[in-house]
Amino acid sequence: MTSPAGPPPTGSGGGEQKRLKLLAVTACPTGIAHTYMAAEKLAQAAESRGIDMKVETQGSIGAENVLDDNDVNHADGIIVAADKDVDLSRFAGKRVLTVGVAEGIRHPEELIERVLSAPVHTDGGTPTAPASRGGKERSVGYKALMNGVSYMIPFVVVGGLLIAISLSLGGHTDPSGGLVIPKDSFWMDVNNIGVIGFTLMVPILSGYIAYAIGDRPALVPGMIGGWIANTGELYDSKAGAGFIGAIVTGFLAGYLVLWIKKVKVPKFAQPIMPIIVIPIVATTALGMFFIYVIGKPISWVFENLTDWLSGMTGTSAILLGAILGLMIAFDMGGPVNKTAFLFGAGLIATGNQTVMGMCAAAIPVMPLGQGLATLIRKRLYTEQERETGLASLFMGCFGISEGAIPFAAARPAQVIPANMLGGAVAGAVAGVAGVEDAVPHGGPIVAVLGAVSGVPMFFVAVVIGSVVTALTTVALVDVGERRRRGEALVSADTGTGTGLAGLEPALVGAGAGVPGAGAAAVVAQAAVRESALAGSSTSPAGSPAAATGAADETEADDSSAEVLSGYLTEHTVKVRLDAADKESAIREMAELLARTGKVADPDELVATALRREAQGTTGLGEEIAIPHAKTDAVTAPVVGFARSLEGVEWGSLDGTKARLVFMIAVPEAAAGDEHLRILALLSRKLMDAEFRERLLTAGDERAVLEVLGEIR
Repeated sequence: MTSPAGPPPTGSGGGEQKRLKLLAVTACPTGIAHTYMAAEKLAQAAESRGIDMKVETQGSIGAENVLDDNDVNHADGIIVAADKDVDLSRFAGKRVLTVGVAEGIRHPEELIERVLSAPVHTDGGTPTAPASRGGKERSVGYKALMNGVSYMIPFVVVGGLLIAISLSLGGHTDPSGGLVIPKDSFWMDVNNIGVIGFTLMVPILSGYIAYAIGDRPALVPGMIGGWIANTGELYDSKAGAGFIGAIVTGFLAGYLVLWIKKVKVPKFAQPIMPIIVIPIVATTALGMFFIYVIGKPISWVFENLTDWLSGMTGTSAILLGAILGLMIAFDMGGPVNKTAFLFGAGLIATGNQTVMGMCAAAIPVMPLGQGLATLIRKRLYTEQERETGLASLFMGCFGISEGAIPFAAARPAQVIPANMLGGAVAGAVAGVAGVEDAVPHGGPIVAVLGAVSGVPMFFVAVVIGSVVTALTTVALVDVGERRRRGEALVSADTGTGTGLAGLEPALVGAGAGVPGAGAAAVVAQAAVRESALAGSSTSPAGSPAAATGAADETEADDSSAEVLSGYLTEHTVKVRLDAADKESAIREMAELLARTGKVADPDELVATALRREAQGTTGLGEEIAIPHAKTDAVTAPVVGFARSLEGVEWGSLDGTKARLVFMIAVPEAAAGDEHLRILALLSRKLMDAEFRERLLTAGDERAVLEVLGEIR
């Protein structure tokens, strides 16, 4: 929260004219190039004006040059150039200007002028990313949702896998109770632990959505609200509201806390507001609101859907199967899903097992389809999402539909319709084929254990439904990403877009490109979904550790001196790039890297790099391009550099042709983050115009290495 202020503070309080002191924080969702490019641009602009500036970078390798209390106390203003959440509470009482990271790269001088008249940040402000004046940025709501999903995923994976393992190794079919695990057995204890993980999943989702919006005071009301949403007994419903209810309570709790924070209270009450008053008031208000206002409609929906389904038992099997499949896939454990499931389970006792057969075929479609989608188009998913996809496939085999919840929560507009379409297809196919299920459970596990009649058609229904879900998901997500990339490029062309911020370098796997998040989540990107470069390799023999110790002594007379921690050597430097177009240049760079003996398949390296280019150009502007690939076509990390006299058209948004071309390649199975450090250092140093000029004019490979050796 900010408020207007008078003249700029001096930061020191002295009467004499003091040298202006500014601070800055730069951060982007993937924390690779643009974090450091913005930091370097801001530092250069400050130095040119005789201003002291310290810049904290929050990159993939952690926070560096961290601002301490002494820095803040003596600062005349703080620039926060970030496209991710930054905690502003430490800057209370100081002028704070918040913009997107692209602004730090494109208009550093303007930001320095603007911060001197920026509003003063006050206590009670939330740790939120700025509403960027320039650049396309994810909304606060999207970031909050992704924050909740990222914390929920471990609970889904751990809980789901423990339940699946206990069912497969300790369960057996029982007509009266579905898949049953003997009481007081070891596997029942394992199952109970998994159930606890699943039970916590929904409150965690709600709590961390609220936390991202309202900070710590919102965590308790968010979690308790999520628990209430998932506990139907509290509002006379046979099923809770599930993950959709948790999303609702998370946003309600977060914004309720924000509203309470704005209430003026006496000074003596301010210390207890965030730890006592706000959590109690928000939790009570939200809980009562859900129980008495939201909960009643949920209970009504449950009861009326059951009556409606009862009236459809004599209708077409295709229609009934499609409707049940739609309901099963809609909210995965919520009231609509539970209505269909309990309807089918209740008919088993009457001798009608075909309805449960339709449900059983639809139940695994969501986790199987979403897991399959992460394998079909890896580039659309973060590393964390791809790992969750593998767990989702495993859970789907055991009829645990909740394995798809992280995907539905992250992209409800794309995933839920795809799930419903696949579920409807599976249910309809099972209905036509007359598949029967004798136990109230679903998924391939019930067929393997002999509870299903018409097993071949059961598997046909599951496979068709899963494929439909996967292909529909991929299509919808891809359309969404293309639309977002198009919007970012349009806004860049009109002068209000991300500019360079849409071009965050990223490594892609063989056939796949993946965002950072990530993170996770992950989380907000600019013009294209980018890889977080998660996972580099350990240093090759004789490189980072070995090379740095002797570098100073041997650099002058060793023709094979290694720079950039040994990933770039004289063997991977070319002073004249012959290629005239981007594809030819990438192929020539791959051949250059192959000189090291670390490229097992040059053609695959080229293909992977070109797939990365298809997602969005790696031309950073300023006559720089950094094509890159994460692929098992290389056996160890390697970096190459080449110069083009005429320049190669790389599609850079600033219109410049690439004359300085760096190519980075790391293997899929690489570990560590050494290459992240190298890319960060490289990105920062390349913002120095004088450094770029010396690279362009260096006479030979040795001279180029000497210039690049300045990168530390």
